Amino acid sequence: MKYFFCFLLLLSSLSTFASDATNNLLEELKTEIGKKGAYERIKESRINRLKLYRARLSKNDYDGQFSTLNSIYSEYKGYQFDSAYVYVDKMIALSKQRGDKQGEYYSYVKMAFILLSSGMFHEAFDYLHKVDVKVLETPAKIDYYFFLGRCYYDIANYSNDKYFTPGYITAGNKSIDSAISFCGDDFVSRNYLLGLQKLQERNYVQGKVWFGKLLEKNMVITMHLRAMVSCSLGMIYLQENQKEEGINLMIQSAIADIKSSTRETVALYTLADLLYKKGNIKDAYSFIQLAKADADFYGARQRKIQIGSILPIIAAAELNNSEHQKNRFLILLITLTALALLVVFFLVMIVKQLRKLKTKEKIIEGKNAQLNDINGKLLVDAKIKEEYIGQFFKAISGYILKLENLKVSIEAKISMKKYDAITSLINNIDIKKERENLYYSFDHIFVKIFPNFINVFNSLFDEKDQIWPQEDELLNTDLRIFALIRMGIADNDTIAKILEYSVNTIYVYKMRIKAKSLHPEQFEQRIMNIKPFDIS
Repeated sequence: MKYFFCFLLLLSSLSTFASDATNNLLEELKTEIGKKGAYERIKESRINRLKLYRARLSKNDYDGQFSTLNSIYSEYKGYQFDSAYVYVDKMIALSKQRGDKQGEYYSYVKMAFILLSSGMFHEAFDYLHKVDVKVLETPAKIDYYFFLGRCYYDIANYSNDKYFTPGYITAGNKSIDSAISFCGDDFVSRNYLLGLQKLQERNYVQGKVWFGKLLEKNMVITMHLRAMVSCSLGMIYLQENQKEEGINLMIQSAIADIKSSTRETVALYTLADLLYKKGNIKDAYSFIQLAKADADFYGARQRKIQIGSILPIIAAAELNNSEHQKNRFLILLITLTALALLVVFFLVMIVKQLRKLKTKEKIIEGKNAQLNDINGKLLVDAKIKEEYIGQFFKAISGYILKLENLKVSIEAKISMKKYDAITSLINNIDIKKERENLYYSFDHIFVKIFPNFINVFNSLFDEKDQIWPQEDELLNTDLRIFALIRMGIADNDTIAKILEYSVNTIYVYKMRIKAKSLHPEQFEQRIMNIKPFDIS
């Protein structure tokens, strides 16, 4: 029995140690997040120096121009897709102009990497298939087969089914085998590729061995590679249900990503999901927001989809947590107020002096004013949530009912083999009318919540440039764009899909209206400052 209790004590100590290690790493991550801007300023400075250096190079200096373009691309490749694309495209154009096939194929490999990072698998394969591998030098051959393997692995992960995924994994493993065959004495590349391959084969024991060698103290690797290895090794521990170690490695990966100014990252949003499942809602919400900002900045389409699948869940949990905190604060405030009233009551009964009574009454009035102010703010928040959540469920319920009725009708007509009637039913679905109803509902609920929006919006323009809706409408397209922005939907792509315009059209609308405002540089911030209801 004595040994049993000692064993329990040891397990408890180990659990506490593991938890402390995680907490310490989380604090380190938050500290590094605070330095994120400084790291990125250093990166931007390096990029600017490279651009200035290139500007001073002779146009006829092909090797210098190509090498500098490659260096600028390397700075951008994990930082910002659009800029990386521009510079690798310049590399392709320059090598074609020179007739340098090796440089051209090398550039195709680099282009494939950023297309893969952005989630454009088809385009990445197209560029890789253009490459004549025999022309490439050995390091580029390693990159070529590594990126090809990554393409197959990422598609396998995206498909995630029993029919196609095994074939993609097999193809990816063959490509990684080819990459390994060119590694030679390159210990770092060989270990990473072997670890990646074992991870995909679910041979976690061997995967930990290969990845672990790269994280040994005497091993010198780049910060970006450290992030990739830590993330992959963390995935292995998570697959083996060793949650604590997996989370710690994800934190280390996120720290390395920040230090290397990498915006195209997996670790941060994976960590947010893990912390959410552990109940650490506050940190999960903070990290998923940062992950979304990174994905938006980089332009990673696939990553946006992945983040978008868990962001609403974490945001809802954070909102619920915030509500609980508000409720606890309100209860505490009411309790304190009740105690204050009780104290005042006894003071009045004991002292019985009018002057002191009036003083205590003023104290009570002040407390009540504070309570009323807090209640007022809570009421406004609750009203906004009530209006939009109620409208959302009402709309969804309506569409579910329509779908149910349509399903019943189609099933009935199929059973009676009335196929022409089914076509008629489908043709009766008026998508344009449904979208108009969506706009109608949005306009009414928005104007109800923000009754002063149109007036305040127009106060930001000269009278000749003001935008007013027609008599038969609450909001027009111009106003609706900025109404969506006021609701927190700032992404041009999302606004374009809601309003059924192209992204370019939305961009033009925003720039044209912003340019006409009295304070263009502060325009969007002033839109966001428009208050709901009258909370003065």
